[in-house]
Amino acid sequence: MIRYLTTTAIVAVAMTSAASAQAEPARIRFDIRSSDTATALNGFARQAGVHLVFPYDAVVGRRVAALHGSFTRDEALRRLIAGQGLVIAEQTASMISLKVAPVEPPKETASTTGADIVVLGQGQSRQVQTVSAKAMEKTTAGSSPLRSLSRLPGVNFDSSDARGTYEAATQLSIRGFLTDQMGYTLDGVPLGNMQYRNNNGLSINRALLTENNGAATLSQGSGALGTASTSNIGGTVDFTSIDPTARFGVDLEASYGSANSWRTFVRLNSGDLPWGGRLALSYAHDRQGKWKGWGKQVQDQINAKYVQPLGDSVTSTTFLDLIDRREDDYNDTSLARLKTYGWDFDNIPTFALAEQLATITQNGGTPPAPYVNADDSVYQGGGVRRDLLAYEKLGYQLSPRLSGFTTGYIHLDKGIGTWADPYDPTPAAYGGSPISVSANRYDIDRKGILSRLTFKTGDHKIEGGVWYERNAFNQANYLYGLQAGVAPQEFQKFYTNPFRTTYSNQYTTDTVQLDISDTWQATDHLRLNAGVKGVVSTNHAHSIVSTKPIDGSIKAENWFLPTAGLLYTLDGHNELFADYTRNMAAFVASTSSGPFSSSSQAGFNYIRSDLKPEMTNTFEAGYRFHDRDLQLSLTGYYVKFNNRLLASSISATVVGNQNVLQNVGSVSSRGVETAANWRFAPHWSLYGSWAYNDATYDDNVQPLGGAVVATKGKQVVASPKNVGNAELNYDDGTLWGGVTAHYRSARYYSYLNDAVLPGAVNFNLSAGYRFSRLLDVQVNVMNLFDAHYIASTGTAGFVTSDPNGTYTTLQAAAPRQVFATVRAHF
Repeated sequence: MIRYLTTTAIVAVAMTSAASAQAEPARIRFDIRSSDTATALNGFARQAGVHLVFPYDAVVGRRVAALHGSFTRDEALRRLIAGQGLVIAEQTASMISLKVAPVEPPKETASTTGADIVVLGQGQSRQVQTVSAKAMEKTTAGSSPLRSLSRLPGVNFDSSDARGTYEAATQLSIRGFLTDQMGYTLDGVPLGNMQYRNNNGLSINRALLTENNGAATLSQGSGALGTASTSNIGGTVDFTSIDPTARFGVDLEASYGSANSWRTFVRLNSGDLPWGGRLALSYAHDRQGKWKGWGKQVQDQINAKYVQPLGDSVTSTTFLDLIDRREDDYNDTSLARLKTYGWDFDNIPTFALAEQLATITQNGGTPPAPYVNADDSVYQGGGVRRDLLAYEKLGYQLSPRLSGFTTGYIHLDKGIGTWADPYDPTPAAYGGSPISVSANRYDIDRKGILSRLTFKTGDHKIEGGVWYERNAFNQANYLYGLQAGVAPQEFQKFYTNPFRTTYSNQYTTDTVQLDISDTWQATDHLRLNAGVKGVVSTNHAHSIVSTKPIDGSIKAENWFLPTAGLLYTLDGHNELFADYTRNMAAFVASTSSGPFSSSSQAGFNYIRSDLKPEMTNTFEAGYRFHDRDLQLSLTGYYVKFNNRLLASSISATVVGNQNVLQNVGSVSSRGVETAANWRFAPHWSLYGSWAYNDATYDDNVQPLGGAVVATKGKQVVASPKNVGNAELNYDDGTLWGGVTAHYRSARYYSYLNDAVLPGAVNFNLSAGYRFSRLLDVQVNVMNLFDAHYIASTGTAGFVTSDPNGTYTTLQAAAPRQVFATVRAHF
C-alpha cells in the first residue's frame, strides 16, 4: 500500500513541478454596486462562480459599499462581509458557507442554524442541487448520504434497511435512470457505477465514514464536463469529505436502536501542526441487526485525511479509507410470497430445517408447514468486502490566472458473495451436506490519475482536464462444501478448497477522457458556457476456467460529447438557465452483465462488431428565485436515451440458444421538477419538492430469434411518474426537530407493465438537544407510521411479464425503527 501511495505522490509532484512557490492566488474582476448585503453577496457568488450559503436573517437591513476592481476571491469576500457580523464557516473550490460571527469564545458557542439544508443550484447553468453537511448530520447515525439526497426533486431512493446501507438492495431512480446509470465521485475520485457486485468501484458507504461527509451535489441531467465517470448518462452525484479542523479536538459518538443495532465512532483532529499540516483520523465500528429473519451487517472502517500546504501556492491532500464489511442478506420476495408468508418472512431459521428443505428440493416430496415450495427461502446469503481507497491530490496556483490540481488514486477490493445453495449438494468427501455454498469472488485493482487546469482571462474562464484509469477486475464462481448436520459457525467469510470451479474470468479496462470548456461572462447579466469531452474505454476479457470461455475485447469510443449552457440573471434574486449535454456509457466488463455475459465465444463474436454504447441527449431549462427567506426552482427537461442495451436469447440457427446483449431502441423522458425552501419564521423552515417524469420505451423489442415484445409506450421499470417530498424543520441552536414525508407513485417491475407496485408515502421523524458545544443527543424514528410497502425492486432483475406476481425480485421496506445517538466533542 505504501508503495502505491508513494508512486502516486511522485507522479503528482512531477506534473506540478512548474508551479511557482511565490505565485499569488487568481484575481477576479468584480463589479458590485452599493446595495443591501443579500443582493451584494448574491452578486459576488455569481461573479466568483461559486455556491454561497449565508443566513439571510442576519443581514436584514444591512448594506455594503460598492466593490469594483480585481481581487482574489477571498479578498473580495472579506471586504463585503467586513462589519456585517458574518464569518466563513466552510469553503471549498465551489462552495462557501457563511455563519453569524460568534459573540462568545468558540468553545462556548452553540451551533449556528442559518445554513440552508438544500442549495437550489444558484449560479449554475444546469439543474443541480447541493445537500449540506448539516442536513446529513441530522440523519440516523451511519446512514447512507444517498438517503439524504432523496429529498431532492425527482430522486427516489429505496433500501430494505432503515439506514440505506444494505448494498444488495440499495436503489436510486432519477428521471427513469437507475443506480448503475449514474456517475459517482468522492472529492473528484471516481467511485464507478455503485451497482451491487460492482466491477469498477465501491459504494459511498464503504468509501467514506458517514460522519465525514461534506456537502453532496446532485446533477440530475449530467455532471460537470470533467466528471470522472463512464456511467453518468442519467446524472452525477459528487460527494465530498470534510477537511481536518484548525483546532485540536476529539469527537465521540455512540448510537443504539432497533434490531439491536449499535454504532461507535471516534475522530481525532490534530489542529494546526508546527509544520503547518492538519490531520484527521477517524474510526467506526458498526453493527446493524436485520429487522426480519436472522443475521446482521457488521463493518469496521478507518478514514485518514491530511492537508499540508507546500509553500504559498501548492497544497497537498492525502486521503485513506480502509474497511472490512460483512453483511447477511435479506431474501428477495414476490407479491405472491408476501400474500402467502407475510412481510416478516425471510431466512430459514435452522440449519437442520434448511437441509431438510434442500433434500426435498433435490428429490421431491412435501415440505413442512408453513412452506408451500421447498425453495421459497434459503438458509443464508450475503457477502464480505475489504477495500482500500487512497488518493494524493496536489492543488496549485501556477500564476495569478492559472490554477489546477492533479490527483493520483488507487482502489483495491477483495470481495465474496455467498449463497446457501439447495440445488447442488456437497460431495461426501467435502462434508456431505445437501447444501453447498455458492460463492462469487471479486478482486478489483484500480489505479488512475486526474489533472485539471483553469485559466482566467478577462471575461473568460477556460478549463481543461484529463482522466486515465486502468482497472483489473477478476471474477469467479466456486462451490464450497458444508458438513452434514453441522450448522456453520461463520457463514460470511473467504472460503478455501472448493469442490467445483464454475468459472474464473479476468477483465481489464483502460479509460481515457479529455475535456475542454469555456465559460464567458458575456454581459453583466448573461453567462455562456460550452465545451466538449472525448472518451474511449477499452475492455479486454480472458477466461481462465469456463465451460464456455470468452476471450476478446470491445471498445466504447466517442470523441465528440458536447455541452452548452447559459445563465441569465434578471436581478439579484431571479435567474433563468438552459443547457444541453450529450453523454455516453462505456460497456461493463463482467461475467454477470455487459457484452461478456454472453453464454459463449460465438455469442460474443456475433454481437461485438455491431453493439453500440448507450447514449443520452439531455435538454433542460429552468427558473430560480433566491431572497432572504425563500428559494424556488422550476425545471423542465427532455432526455433521449438511445441504444438501450438488454440481454436476450438468440436463435439456435445462429450459434445455439445463447444469452446475448443487444440494442433495443430508445427511451424518452419528459418531465418537470420543482422545489422550494421557505424560512417562514425565526428558527422554522419548510422545504418541499415535486417531480413529474414521463419515461417510456419508444420501441417494441424483438429478441434475436424470438417474438416481438410490445414495450412501446410502456413506463420504464422501477421509475415512478411522481415523486414528492415535504420537510418541516425547527432549530433554535439548542433544540431542533424535523418531520419528513417522501412519496412515490406506482412503479412496475415488468416491461409490459402488468406487474405493478402501488404508490406509497413514508414519514420520518428526527429531534435533538444540544446541551452545549460539548454534548448533544439525537433521536430518529424511521417509517414513523409503520407502513407496509415495497422498497427496492429489480434486485434479481426485471421480467417481461408477471401478471400473477410470482417473480422474486422485490424487497420489503423496514418497519418503524427508532435510533438514539449521543455525541461528545472535546
